[in-house]
Amino acid sequence: MGLKLRYQNQKPHFARRWRTLLPRVVGVFLLQFFASGRGQSQVIDNEKPIPILSGTAGFLTSVTAGQTLLDTQINPVLLLPLGDRWLVESRGEFEGQFQRQPGGGSFGGPVDKHLDYLQADYIANRYVTFTAGRFLTPFGIFNERLYPEWIRALQPDPLILPIATASSDGAMLRGGFAVSPAANLNYAAYVSATSIGVNGVESERHAGGRLGFFFPRSRVEVGASWQKVLQDDRKNAFGFHFAWQPAAVPLSVHSEVVRSNQGSGYWVEGAYRLSQAHFWQKAMRHTEVVAREQQFFSGNISSDDAQAFGLPGASARETDFGVNYFLKDGFKTVGSYGRQFSSAGNFNQWTVGIVYRFLVPLGRAGTP
Repeated sequence: MGLKLRYQNQKPHFARRWRTLLPRVVGVFLLQFFASGRGQSQVIDNEKPIPILSGTAGFLTSVTAGQTLLDTQINPVLLLPLGDRWLVESRGEFEGQFQRQPGGGSFGGPVDKHLDYLQADYIANRYVTFTAGRFLTPFGIFNERLYPEWIRALQPDPLILPIATASSDGAMLRGGFAVSPAANLNYAAYVSATSIGVNGVESERHAGGRLGFFFPRSRVEVGASWQKVLQDDRKNAFGFHFAWQPAAVPLSVHSEVVRSNQGSGYWVEGAYRLSQAHFWQKAMRHTEVVAREQQFFSGNISSDDAQAFGLPGASARETDFGVNYFLKDGFKTVGSYGRQFSSAGNFNQWTVGIVYRFLVPLGRAGTP
């Protein structure tokens, strides 16, 4: 009873505090959003930006449910700066997936070529960047931050990756700013006129956004994503993400949760570099061990449609373990084992391979 009376006495105080705080938060956001870029000239170097060709190349061998697949990928990334405020960036994907042909013959299969993104960015100021063209949909964090072979800790994709992450064709604005000394806010909002679905299955119009809060002291980020289809049944998709990289240990933890009409699920992954190991330190300091737990729940679509989108045909749970060894900067070997449990059948998945990261400046740096 005393707690209830205390809460009722504090309600007017909370209401007054919220009415005072809300205009300040909105004012700070508008001030950051429309701030001029004049202050940027104090921190921008007087060097002329040059084009850069970067990307990854990898050769992976995987055995899934007894079927061997040879996967060769090249993912070039081109960055073309135009002055201090414009940037054109693009990433292509060339992938050959080769399986043993019927009758025990040689390996063969298709070679796919497609454009992941081709976009023009205008850096209005340090708080907002405008983007137009084909871009990676900012839904969750794996699609934008962890997808390249060199960056990801486990080569197999998370089961829920295809949900709401097809590349978008349209416009986007994104940026970030400090909301307090202890927290930074990052945001992205977009609208897509003609998004091509996974594997070219469908075309749709959608809009959405992502909001995240990063806490520098604890090195933690939490955030949420939303996407709404602007046609047919106008379905929604929701996502939540978490990332943590503690300063005391070489550990990286990432996680995502997704709920949509196509299906729902989660994945949690942790990667640990053995650079602090006291045993075999010279040999182990370049080694990374990783584990992932994930689960997928079937949505309101048929199993055939789910598989066409790259999703499991039935609800499934999977556990993966992996080891990466960094031979040198830009070159690593990878290996992993996973087992999937599903009503459609249980199976093992093995993956081994090599991944190479390249970076080639297309010009000489200098003053304008």
